[in-house]
Amino acid sequence: MKVKIVEWHAVTTWHWKLESSDSTSGQTNYSDELCGICRVAFDGTCPNCKYPGDECPIVLGDGCSHNFHLHCILRWLEQDSSKGLCPMCRQIFMPKKDKLVNVTDEFSNLQALIDGHRALREGLHSTSDQDFESYRGEELQMSE
Repeated sequence: MKVKIVEWHAVTTWHWKLESSDSTSGQTNYSDELCGICRVAFDGTCPNCKYPGDECPIVLGDGCSHNFHLHCILRWLEQDSSKGLCPMCRQIFMPKKDKLVNVTDEFSNLQALIDGHRALREGLHSTSDQDFESYRGEELQMSE
């Protein structure tokens, strides 16, 4: 029996290769399948994109282990009220450096936003220490 193929249609699928944790090794679990901000699957698109894939990469958090679409975390960190914190656990958000394979302008923007929030936090911290010291100095002068 011979078969003659008249026509065929190729179909492909793709997905992001995320690390999964091994419960015995104690490694961090990166197998969340939804963006923590827009709640859309990583295989889909964030609200800012038309097509999934390399134009809408995933940013993995270092320390907090939460995952986000690049555009979602950029929009979050652009808000002053975010204070550079992870929107899910409120730890200081830092992207996992070894996962930023393609350094693009958007990843540079992400790093600039994170650096800006860090500078703001450090500036506020040092200013509050100086205010305390100057207040304490005034208090000592008044008591003398």
